[in-house]
Amino acid sequence: MTAAHDLPTLRDGDLTLRPSSGADVAALAALLAEPEVQAWWGDTEEAEVRGMLAAQPCWTVVLDDAVCGWLLAEEEADEQFPSVAFDIVLGAGARGRGLGRRVLALAIGHFIAAGHHRFTIDPAVTNARAIRCYEGLGFRPVGVLRAYERTPDGGWRDGLLMDLLAEEFTGPATQGP
Repeated sequence: MTAAHDLPTLRDGDLTLRPSSGADVAALAALLAEPEVQAWWGDTEEAEVRGMLAAQPCWTVVLDDAVCGWLLAEEEADEQFPSVAFDIVLGAGARGRGLGRRVLALAIGHFIAAGHHRFTIDPAVTNARAIRCYEGLGFRPVGVLRAYERTPDGGWRDGLLMDLLAEEFTGPATQGP
């Protein structure tokens, strides 16, 4: 199993996932401030980004040497329940190009090699683009999490819990570091 915060750099052609660091805070906060991202993530200040970096392993997504996204990976390392839960955000220039699928495929391939067999992700039930991406990797709906997360306007929205078993993974083969 991967030790917490001990993520390798992963590459697939022009795409790199590198462990996030304090040097990424401003770029990641700018991504989270984009209107379409903010609609899902709400207002996220630089201090919150720093807190997320400290709390869990995450990768900064780099395409052609430019930061374009962020992948958070919450790993359950207990050998009885080896699994990983993901959260992903991509900036405007990275969406609609299959990049989300590539990013998740790299990470899932890494964690399968590290001994994990189960993965979860929980998009809003209204986030059809994200759900299609995750289904393309083999994720399946498990159930609706009612009034699961706050909306930017203070209301509530439902989440769709999706999971994937290693043997169901339909992503491309990953390349090593």
